[in-house]
Amino acid sequence: MRPFPVLPRVSAGRAAATALIALTLAGCGGGQAPPAPPPPTVQVANPIQREVYDWDEYVGRFEALQDAEIRPRASGTIQAVLFTDGQRVSQGQPLFEIDPRPYRAALANARAQVLRAQATLANARSVAARSQSLLQAQAVSREEYEQNVANVRTANADLEAARAQVQTAELNLGFTTVRSPIAGRVSRRAVSRGNFVQEGTTVLTRVVSVDPIWFSFDGAEAFYLKYRRQDSRGERASSRDTGNPVEVQLADESGYNWRGRMDFVDNAIDPNSGTIRAHARISNPDGFLTPGMFGRARLLGSGTYRALLIPDAAVVTDQARKIVYVVGQDGKVAPRPVVTGPPADGLRVIKEGLKPNDRVVIEGLTTLQPGMQVQAKLTRIQAKPKGDAPSSQALSTPPAADASQAN
Repeated sequence: MRPFPVLPRVSAGRAAATALIALTLAGCGGGQAPPAPPPPTVQVANPIQREVYDWDEYVGRFEALQDAEIRPRASGTIQAVLFTDGQRVSQGQPLFEIDPRPYRAALANARAQVLRAQATLANARSVAARSQSLLQAQAVSREEYEQNVANVRTANADLEAARAQVQTAELNLGFTTVRSPIAGRVSRRAVSRGNFVQEGTTVLTRVVSVDPIWFSFDGAEAFYLKYRRQDSRGERASSRDTGNPVEVQLADESGYNWRGRMDFVDNAIDPNSGTIRAHARISNPDGFLTPGMFGRARLLGSGTYRALLIPDAAVVTDQARKIVYVVGQDGKVAPRPVVTGPPADGLRVIKEGLKPNDRVVIEGLTTLQPGMQVQAKLTRIQAKPKGDAPSSQALSTPPAADASQAN
């Protein structure tokens, strides 16, 4: 049997050196490292410069300007109900008929008392005239003459009282027809035919006005102070003296479709809640808005001020800060802290932190890191006006009928 050949022993350090030399030689033999990837492409744009105004939002409910609880002014039995529950009524429209027969009889009696008083007065005047002639002939005493003259005055007063009783009886007869004191929508009837009602006590129904209607809300003391400061600086007139525009959004709406003007600000702040009561007058010609209905309102909250606008998507939240990415002249990205404002024209107002010539990254934000080299593609920001956000053009005070469109 042939013995196996004995191989020379190689140390571990020598083997590693040999492998390193082999790899080096292989690298020099023609292989090349892969090229670095190109910088990412992002879209940048300069902010839009506009004059804008702010809105302040409130939550409240609609209220009727006039709310009348109908009570009778004459007692009696209901003879007829002259309306349909829930219908719209005009001012002066008959609602109930109370049995008028007792009041007609009272009116006839009062008129008869007038005739009696007239007859008594005529007789007293005749007696006084005879007494005057007899007094000149010294046929009666002066005391008797003066008594006859006094009887004339008494009879005249009785006649005036009788005439007043006629007027009262006529009023009471008129009150047997219960009429609506205001125009609006009537509630359900609280009594029906045959019920006896008591003057000034029994509630018959209720009528609330429909057009216009109030939107009532409570404003925080901080907002009240802000408005007063703005008024003193001439930036925005106080709603106490000026009908500032208000827009209202209903619970099932996505936009602010109901427009009106401020109509009232209370004279004191509630110390318990720290709020002040106010309301706006809203046009409601078709009666769609109903007292008690919930709504969200926005009130003109500032004067005009110059601001820069960018897309909302370009604003990144970094913990408690809002930042945008700006591309410098060297093509590198840098974060920029900003102070944001309200939405306008589908964009976001930037109050502080940007300049008009800054190139703001508006697309391609997901892969950016501070200091990263990018390839910037310049584009333009397009405003997208919407019905639920104020526009951002120059204005003075927008009219209530078009408060979202600046003049």
